[in-house]
Amino acid sequence: MADKIAQKIKDREEVLDLLEIKDTPIEKIEKIFESYKSDQEVVGMVAMNLSLRTSVYDREQEKSETMTRMMHKLATVEDMGSRWAVAKNPHTPIEVLELLAKDSVNLVRALVATNPNTPKAILTNFFSDEKIVRDGLSGNPNTPEKYLNILADDKDKMVRLRIAENPSVTEKILKKLALDEDPDITKAATIKLEEKLS
Repeated sequence: MADKIAQKIKDREEVLDLLEIKDTPIEKIEKIFESYKSDQEVVGMVAMNLSLRTSVYDREQEKSETMTRMMHKLATVEDMGSRWAVAKNPHTPIEVLELLAKDSVNLVRALVATNPNTPKAILTNFFSDEKIVRDGLSGNPNTPEKYLNILADDKDKMVRLRIAENPSVTEKILKKLALDEDPDITKAATIKLEEKLS
């Protein structure tokens, strides 16, 4: 009996080590998840492994049916950190983002608001959500212009700064931010405006 317990502990340690390696085959990650789905630490490490293997710069990297299946499963686990990792992952499918957009934890919803995969319809609903969620809209390139324009007057400096750096910000909004009282925002808006005009 003691040998079986010792083996189980050793196996779990090996599993945790494998989950720290970004290059562990995703099929193996899925098998680990299925074998340990009642172990919240392992589940959280699975979610973090999926995050490690994705990149906001190369959205096609690691995209697969297995990845999509894993996102669906992780979006419904009890562990908030796992849902958080799925909410911010650029590979998360729209139907999973729709589910996470209704999450009871505001930080999960805030990360859905920042995810560049989140469609405009969901982002529009976030505008009437809590401040932490609404603030996430400021950097999302899919946020409709009318909300970026409203957020450009936000009292929070970081919100205005993210708007100035938003890839979808319009010249009109940038001109408004170029006159901001904060020099960091003025500088960011001016640089972005020059890029757009050149």
